[in-house]
Amino acid sequence: EDAEEADHPNEGRKLSADEVKSLLLILLSIVLWFFGYNAVTSKYSVYASNILHKDYNLTLIIAQAAAIVAYLPVGFIAGRIGRKKTILAGVVMLTVAFGVAGFLTADSPSALMNAMFALAGIAWATINVNSFPMVVELASGGDVGKYTGYYYTFSMAAQIITPILSGLLLEHVGYQTLMPYATVMVAISFVTISLARHG
Repeated sequence: EDAEEADHPNEGRKLSADEVKSLLLILLSIVLWFFGYNAVTSKYSVYASNILHKDYNLTLIIAQAAAIVAYLPVGFIAGRIGRKKTILAGVVMLTVAFGVAGFLTADSPSALMNAMFALAGIAWATINVNSFPMVVELASGGDVGKYTGYYYTFSMAAQIITPILSGLLLEHVGYQTLMPYATVMVAISFVTISLARHG
């Protein structure tokens, strides 16, 4: 029994109150940035057609391509400066990308919107590569599956809810609300993830 405990010193341990607070703040941050990013990716086709009068496929492909290219580099960066600082940088980039995109109109150059979506893709990779490990880092050896479940429950729930919320705004207030909605959600996540002290 002593040997088993030595091999798995954290097995079955309970989180401290401060660790629980950090876990909840991380999960809330995950919900908020998924609210912002997935609102844009799920409703951008409608937004582009009605506000920008432009093709939306290329823009979304650019965002995905930028994210794929960034996955490995942001992992290395996080290893040097830490996950939390890397995520905060990603949140700032995503807020800027959506904030600037909100001011673009049908007369704006297509290259500018593509650049903002490339920045959003890099930011999204920066956030995602590091947020999942932050949740799992709080788990003891036998609880990794449970904490993985926490991450996916909150992220998937956000992806289900945000198209409904943003869709209601688009329908009842106007299409121009999409980018401000995403910007505000992501900006709030900067505050919540800043307050996390563990993970």
